[in-house]
This record gives sequence, C-alpha cells and structure tokens, in this order.
Amino acid sequence: MNDQIPELREPLPQTDRVPFIAGNWKMNLDHLQAIALVQKLSWALKDVRHDFSQAEVAVFPPFTDLRSVQTLIAADKLALGLGAQDVSPHASGAYTGDVSAAMLAKLETRYVLVGHSERRHGHGESDETVGAKALAASRAGMIPVICVGETAEDLEAHGAAAIPLAQLAAAVAPLPEGAEFVVAYEPVWAIGSGQAASPEQAEEVAKALRESLRDLRSDEVAAATRILYGGSVASQNVAAFLRQPNVDGALVGGASLKADEFAKIVQFKKHVTAG
Repeated sequence: MNDQIPELREPLPQTDRVPFIAGNWKMNLDHLQAIALVQKLSWALKDVRHDFSQAEVAVFPPFTDLRSVQTLIAADKLALGLGAQDVSPHASGAYTGDVSAAMLAKLETRYVLVGHSERRHGHGESDETVGAKALAASRAGMIPVICVGETAEDLEAHGAAAIPLAQLAAAVAPLPEGAEFVVAYEPVWAIGSGQAASPEQAEEVAKALRESLRDLRSDEVAAATRILYGGSVASQNVAAFLRQPNVDGALVGGASLKADEFAKIVQFKKHVTAG
C-alpha cells in the first residue's frame, strides 16, 4: 500500500489553507425544501457565531434548487458558498439535459463538483470527461472540486493511492496554469456505507495527492490546494479527519441534509484537540 506514496522531498512552503466544509445534497430536496434547509443551517451557524473566515461552508444543491438558494443567499447576505453537482463539458449546443458552466456562473455558483464517483460509475464518465468538465468550470470563473477515489476492488488490486493519483493527474492536465481547484478524496467503498476510512487512511492518500501536485503543478500549488475527505462524514468523526495535516475539509453527503448535524460538522474546530 505504501509503495504508491511518493517519497517526501523538501518541506512545502507554509500556507494557511482555510478549511472547507462542503455539503453535497445529491438528488434530494425540491426548491422549497432547499430554502427551508438553508434557512435552518444559517440560523444554526448564527446561533453558534460561526466564523466563516476560519471554516468556509458551501452547499451543493440539485440544479432545480440553485436559483432559489442563490436568491436566498443574496437577499439575506448569507456567507454560505454555492456549488453545483455537475457541469457539461460543452459551452452550448444540442446537448439535451446538460447544464453549461456559463449558466451556472450566472447563478453566482462558485464551485462545481466534477468526477464524483456516482457520475464516474453511474454515468460512465471517463477521466478525459472529468478533465473537460474541470476546464469548463474553470474557464467560466468557477472552482472545480475534483473528486477522486478508489473502489474496494481498486484498493485490493492497486493499493490506496494509485487510482486517486491517476484520476487527479488526468483532471488537472487540461487546466491552465494558475487555475484554482479543490481536491476531494472519497474512497468509493466508504460513500454511504456508514463506514468511513480511518483518519490515518485519509491522511495517507491526501499526503500522496499533495506530493503528486508538486510534480503536476508546483510546490506553491501543492501547498495552497485544499484537499477534502468525503465518505460517511459525521459530527462524531469529522474532527479526527480535520486533525490530519493534509486534510483541509470535508465533502459531506447525507449528513448535510440535516441542518443541525451539518452545523455541528462545520463546528469541527471546537472538537479538535492536540494529540
């Protein structure tokens, strides 16, 4: 397993990476339910006086909810970020059912998930397609959240880091120099299973991904890029993941649909202790 981890070189430059907690709603909630959830979440975070400069928070609703959520965020001047769950690699044209990056950007969408395992496996998205989607999002002024991860079969055959490293390289390759992106490591075997990877497993792969970015981009990009963990994240385990030096946040699935639970995850710093 460890033979997939690049050897450590000189220490990376010191960079303050603001933790990022992202809630992926998947195919849940209509636009009215979305409004209610965002209101409850904003109230919960206000009650605990959450400092968004210390931990960024974004929600990733279904396409049909984006306009409603964006209007609420703008009208109430909420500090929540807005993300989309997918984007077309095409700018426009005869692509029935697709949503372009330009359309999302008009809705003040800041982030876009690309390469989520449910798109890769359920819709047959290739590494090349994921790279094209990341480029489309970047060109429209948004930040792609590049999802990488291995299945249980991949883990057995190749170890923990090989598949995520290959997926990251393919997704980053088309992006221009200077493009900002986030990496989300989600072991496919942990998504929705209730069985998260251990914090040590997450750190091992996150560390390998960061080392890989030194070769793919530069030491500065590797130091600045935020790497998230996703896969059965909950308020009970998030602090252990965020305590790891190379894990900078969480991509939260089912728990993000519960305002109180998601707010507790956002407040992970209250539960992080030394050691």
